[in-house]
Amino acid sequence: MTNETPRYEGFNTRAIHAGQAHETVYGAVVPPVHLSTTYAPEAVGQLRHGYDYGRGTNPTRDSLQEQLAALEGGVDGRARAFTFGSGLAAENALIHAVAGPGAHIVMGNDVYGGTYRLINKILGPWGVTHTVVDMADVSAVEQALAAVDASAARILWLETPSNPMMKVSDIAALAEAAHAAGALLVVDNTFATPYLQLPLELGADVVVHSTTKYIGGHSDVIGGAVVVNDPELAEKVKFQQFAAGAVNGPLDAYLTTRGLKTLGVRMDRHNANAATIAQHLQGISGVERVLYPGLPDHPGHELASRQMRGYGGMVSVQFTGGAAAARQVAETTRLFQLAESLGGIESLMNYPAEMTHASVAGTELAVPDNLVRLSVGIEDVADLIDDLDRAIASL
Repeated sequence: MTNETPRYEGFNTRAIHAGQAHETVYGAVVPPVHLSTTYAPEAVGQLRHGYDYGRGTNPTRDSLQEQLAALEGGVDGRARAFTFGSGLAAENALIHAVAGPGAHIVMGNDVYGGTYRLINKILGPWGVTHTVVDMADVSAVEQALAAVDASAARILWLETPSNPMMKVSDIAALAEAAHAAGALLVVDNTFATPYLQLPLELGADVVVHSTTKYIGGHSDVIGGAVVVNDPELAEKVKFQQFAAGAVNGPLDAYLTTRGLKTLGVRMDRHNANAATIAQHLQGISGVERVLYPGLPDHPGHELASRQMRGYGGMVSVQFTGGAAAARQVAETTRLFQLAESLGGIESLMNYPAEMTHASVAGTELAVPDNLVRLSVGIEDVADLIDDLDRAIASL
């Protein structure tokens, strides 16, 4: 339980101060990391400030949860956040909280490969079924929801922008479609972050994050989060967090909090660099297509301009030379390091067809094999462009 912090309007003020009241004994302006696994009560049945055992409650994790909830906002600022050991642990806890055998999930046709694997390979044998649909087509989503048995718990699972095809979907319209069908709308907000997009304020019921990415921001801590508005749903997620125990440890929570404090200033630079690179790549020989919502010719540009405050730091590129060209570029850059993950201060290059999305190869979610995904960092953009130019010139 953290000291109550006034509700400030500015994003960066909330990022720095929500859940971060100074420590009261010594006056430390950075709250300490509470590593203890257990807490001594005043007496039997009389807990000190609600703490008893670290799996259930931990002051450092609670500070992060308060901080993240303050940034995602929600209706009247009533959001509750719960953090976990990874993004997939967060997703798994959420699904167990709201669904069971017989439940059905309608998901986008280019969701993150790990999400698809979780729902298809882990939860499928448990009795959860799924349908894949193009989330940019609201009428197709409505039809998919209508086709689900009325007795089944229903979840509409959305990523926007999507990974790695950078599709932009209408959160408000899909929230209406989901609610009309008695379904929950879950939005994976990892790419956009609460700095650029607030799904709860657009009508979503749940936000999920891989906090490993932009929220942590430094490629040094794994984590995930679930953020909800509804108090009853919050209690269900809280129970899963406690009972199944996939929590993030206190040091991981501290590192995530430290990263989250600078999210706004980092995203400004990620956005600026990505926009410059996307525009530059459009004129390069050998580039077939640049996928970036900030480009005027992107099919989701107008929608992204309405529901986001910026277009993000992710850019996907397809090459006319096919898979061989994409792989060569991915293996030739020097500043853009070939690696999994995204969202760190350093620039990363990914070949999704055989890396992050290998688990969906051969399905309708398969990623084109001529595509690379850029996680554009905060380095000097001229150096990043020079790195890409050198790699593409080698084709």
